[in-house]
Parts: sequence; C-alpha cells; structure tokens
Amino acid sequence: MNPLFQLSTRKYDKEIQIVRDALEQLQKDCNVTDGYKIEEPFEKFGWTFFNIQISEEMAHIIETTGMMEGALGFRIGEQMTNFIGHYLEEKGSNVRIKKIEYG
Repeated sequence: MNPLFQLSTRKYDKEIQIVRDALEQLQKDCNVTDGYKIEEPFEKFGWTFFNIQISEEMAHIIETTGMMEGALGFRIGEQMTNFIGHYLEEKGSNVRIKKIEYG
C-alpha cells in the first residue's frame, strides 16, 4: 500500500506549484520515477484539500537511507508525515499535512 497524505491550504493556486516542485526534487533525491501522485483537490469551508500518494519505492528509500533522521514520531507513519511536512516547509510551502494511510 502506498502512503497517502492529505494536504490543506487556503492558497491552493500558490501552494500546488511549490508542492509539485518539492516532490519532484524529493523524487530526484530518491532516484525514482513516478514516486508520487497528486490527486484532485476539493474545497470545504474556505480550505482546499488534496491528497498526495508516495510510491512504495520512494517511501522505502526515504525510510532506509537516513533521510528521516530527526523526524519526530513514535511510529514510522508519524515520522514519515513529519518528514514530508518539514520537507515541504523547507521548500517554502505552508500547507498542513495529515496522514491518511500508511503501511
């Protein structure tokens, strides 16, 4: 099963390009193709929500190469959520992230 995360923002038009660029860079860093998928957005209460799905291959590389070193969380899913959130933040994104499925 591929890890699935929900991102939310009030500035979708600005944030989606930052998220795409960041995930492209992460995909390059992991040396994989088709490492992620961004699903269609939906709006609710002034927020735009959209899901990102990380490929099993990219998740495995992130987990096993030390990329998540220092990511907080008791379980691997929490650590991956925090890693992805911080990675996007480092690239200039202000989205909120929530784990939907992991493992």
